[in-house]
Amino acid sequence: MLFSIIVPVYNRPEEVADLLQSLKTQTDKGFEIILVEDGSTIPALPQGYDASPLRLKYYKKSNEGRSIARNYGIKHADGDFFIFVDSDCILPPDYIAKLRKSMEENPTDCFGGPDAAHDSFTDTQKAINYAMTAFLTTGGIRGGKVSMEKFTPRTFNMGFSRKVYEKVGGFREMFSEDIDMSTRIRLAGFSIMLYPDVAVFHKRRGNLKKFWKQVHVFGQSRITLELLYPGSMKLVHWLPAVFTIGAAALIVGSFFWPWLLIPLALYIIALWVGALIETKSLKVACLGVAASMVQLVGYGTGFLKAYFRQIILRKGRDEAREKEIRKGKNEGL
Repeated sequence: MLFSIIVPVYNRPEEVADLLQSLKTQTDKGFEIILVEDGSTIPALPQGYDASPLRLKYYKKSNEGRSIARNYGIKHADGDFFIFVDSDCILPPDYIAKLRKSMEENPTDCFGGPDAAHDSFTDTQKAINYAMTAFLTTGGIRGGKVSMEKFTPRTFNMGFSRKVYEKVGGFREMFSEDIDMSTRIRLAGFSIMLYPDVAVFHKRRGNLKKFWKQVHVFGQSRITLELLYPGSMKLVHWLPAVFTIGAAALIVGSFFWPWLLIPLALYIIALWVGALIETKSLKVACLGVAASMVQLVGYGTGFLKAYFRQIILRKGRDEAREKEIRKGKNEGL
């Protein structure tokens, strides 16, 4: 089986260099790479770049968004199975080999895998990785072995067969497009599986400010997904919002009764201990608590903002839903 690894990129040459270097060291060479520049002003590859021994296809197009760039890559792919990773990922040398073995032992139409922090990542990147993968923050929904909801592949480490694409179509240009895609794949009757051993190293955001903006949008997009797929929102999606409201209430209440801060303090201690055990670094553990607070409150406030506007006030809910459906029709979904 030939795998087609499809990577959209926008002005991230250094990250692409690290990704391609990791692909050059793969023990299993049965793959091609489709790199799609989505209107970048800084080329991902320098002139005269030596791609050997990679089977690399390099395309440049106008800026239309990462989903359209992925769909562009699919149309130029020769593989039987499409793999999607972000440009800020590094693949372990045995990634393709483990994927092939997993597919032989447990065939599926669509797979997803977890992400982790590489030793070369900054302390902040390691802390953000902890915040996005810990059971205490996200409930393990991003590829963990223990999860509070049905596993949903994300495009930092996701793949599906050509047969899936021919029936379901490509990605919509929207936030949380990978969740939307996974949902459409599942609704079409295809199998989806977590391959826990097929992991990538994911750099994510470089600082907490950028991380806040990202998770805030994630929280808002969860409401859009609920409008597209009524009933898809689960208890785990409410937890950051519940935490945000609860933490605010405890902090305000502590001015009258200081003991109210105990539950919040115990949770923060649990986060710190979990981060320390996972990262074995005091600094990263402290940053992990800060990143976790950003993840929970950033997502929670985005969720509450969109919920109040689109669900309670019913402002923009039809427009949001119709906008995403219209985008899908325009992209032939």
